[in-house]
Amino acid sequence: MDELEKIVNQDLLFDCYGDLLTGHQKRIYEEVVFNDYSISEVAKDEGISRQGVSDMIRRSSEQLTFYEKKLGLVKKYKHRKKKLEEIKKLTGIFQRDRDPEHVSRIEEIAGELLKEG
Repeated sequence: MDELEKIVNQDLLFDCYGDLLTGHQKRIYEEVVFNDYSISEVAKDEGISRQGVSDMIRRSSEQLTFYEKKLGLVKKYKHRKKKLEEIKKLTGIFQRDRDPEHVSRIEEIAGELLKEG
């Protein structure tokens, strides 16, 4: 996983599970990971050590990953997004070529998504 993928994945994990962190964890995680504050800046603002901030970021990341392993919301989101992108592509091809085979595939994908709930 390259650096950009890691950042996007962190963002998705936080979007899905960030509210499950404590207010303190959430605030520090946002400041360091999303607002690009240094660990030293956050430590000074929060009145804790740099090690304390580092540990909290690590534990928060582990907690977000734990929630994903148990609930799989990010995995489901990525799966649905991929299916919807395929529907969009097939719809464009159908509009251009009027190929009924593409309608069948669109219906099939839509059915799969509906079954998944």
